[in-house]
Amino acid sequence: MSVTPTLAARAADLSLQHLEKRYGSIIALKPLSIDIPAGTFLTVLGPSGSGKTTVLRLIGGFSEPTAGRIVLGGEDITELPIFQRPCNTVFQDYALFPHLNVSENVGYGLSVRGRPKSEINTRVEEILTVVGLQKMAGRAPSQLSGGQRQRVALARALICDPRIMLLDEPLAALDAELRHQMQEFLKAQQRRSGITFLFVTHDQQEAIGISDLILVMRGGVVEQVASPRDLYYRPQTHFVASFFGENNLIEGTIASRQGDEVCIDTKLGSFVAANPNGCTVGQRASMAVRPESFTVQPDAGKPPNSKTAINGVIHDTSFSGSATRVTVRVASGLLTTTVASDRNKGALHTGDKVILQWSPGDAIVVAADDTIAGELK
Repeated sequence: MSVTPTLAARAADLSLQHLEKRYGSIIALKPLSIDIPAGTFLTVLGPSGSGKTTVLRLIGGFSEPTAGRIVLGGEDITELPIFQRPCNTVFQDYALFPHLNVSENVGYGLSVRGRPKSEINTRVEEILTVVGLQKMAGRAPSQLSGGQRQRVALARALICDPRIMLLDEPLAALDAELRHQMQEFLKAQQRRSGITFLFVTHDQQEAIGISDLILVMRGGVVEQVASPRDLYYRPQTHFVASFFGENNLIEGTIASRQGDEVCIDTKLGSFVAANPNGCTVGQRASMAVRPESFTVQPDAGKPPNSKTAINGVIHDTSFSGSATRVTVRVASGLLTTTVASDRNKGALHTGDKVILQWSPGDAIVVAADDTIAGELK
């Protein structure tokens, strides 16, 4: 499994080699091989049951692999017990000790390692300053907000200087504003510490905002590993195109191909795309166009002569400040686009006839996937 060039230039710190997990006849994780560069913020993204938490549990030692190896810094840690692995985990429920105050919770890992009390006190003070909780040192977990408890859990994990930080949907219980603040906080702490973070979530926007690399999973299989930008603009599978961010998917068949440009026949017409993802002539495929890649023009009553344009009628509009979301009804369904809101121009109205146009380079062609529902057919 390859990664982006800039990250691939770093030395691999964590290597998963043909890692697999089965529960009897149930396959939780099909063989997975990936090298994760040191100091990477890697997010494992996928819907429920995709296998993302299984990956975290195997790395952390909470579960034993059926096959494969986990290599950290050149050392095989596959069979090491949890307490011997240089990994710390932050759970969704924080798992703070209710009978210990903030300082005692944060210093717990050092105390069980038998570190001197003076060293523990110094390190606790340092790490609480880093996470902005030095004034909360004597408080009980019950006296803290959700965001504060989350920072205590992170401080407790960071204080032991782990090689890898494992975070299992730690922000899921927070409200939207606090969740955004904690995303920024986590990203800043990862940059400061240089520790490899492995973050599990099902939230695409969360993954986009904090990750160097995103590993997208479905059904125990890795669909794609790439930077947020590459996943968004260059999805390689139908699932990634439909799951990662909003997309307009138009189903058809590849009619011709010349180099990296293809013509795809659909119920809406024949269109040109410049990113075929290995699709061949005669293959069923879908053309994916992001909402912001469309331009909306008034329909002057003439059919568009371009192979990158579709006639339609505005079905609905939704103003959201700087942008307006526009749903356009075309011959066989609905397409969505976003346009910049401009108070000095006339608004788009329901019932207006329009033409949606795009650049061939903004259309991605992916092989059809009959297990994905909801695309435009």
